[in-house]
Amino acid sequence: MGGSPESVIRTAHYGFSLMLAVIGGPVARFAPYAELFHKALEQFGRDPQPIGLHSPGHVAATDEQARAEFWPHYRDMITKVSATRGFAIPTEASFEREIGPGGSLYVGSPETVAAKIAANLPVVGANRFDLKYGIPGMTDESLLTAIRLYGEQVVPRVRELLAERRAAA
Repeated sequence: MGGSPESVIRTAHYGFSLMLAVIGGPVARFAPYAELFHKALEQFGRDPQPIGLHSPGHVAATDEQARAEFWPHYRDMITKVSATRGFAIPTEASFEREIGPGGSLYVGSPETVAAKIAANLPVVGANRFDLKYGIPGMTDESLLTAIRLYGEQVVPRVRELLAERRAAA
């Protein structure tokens, strides 16, 4: 969806599932969109539809490696688009906030990324996650490793964590 209440309502009107593109700030700020989506589906007489999250990130063997591989390219890309998109130019401090538990970037080891995904999906009632991996300047090797780690370790671990939370509830 395009980041506005109107695009959420339009998505519900057509009976599509909703993908929330969280590219800055906390996931919790998108919870009202999820609530609006459910209400709009009901008002349009549509069946419930899934909600997903889409966010940028990078997975490497360790948190430190993921940060080192991602940060300079992320900084350069956001700096380039900041004038046209209205983004603030990232600093190392803002990057650290975004890769932290409340931020929008999923950067770290498989366990770190899995824990963050599993913690954030329930915030908006989402059941899908789309990792936007790869930005200009990153090596093919780091991208292929990120894809492999995401599929082989992150996704199974997210499923385990969510199952544990359901069992505990």
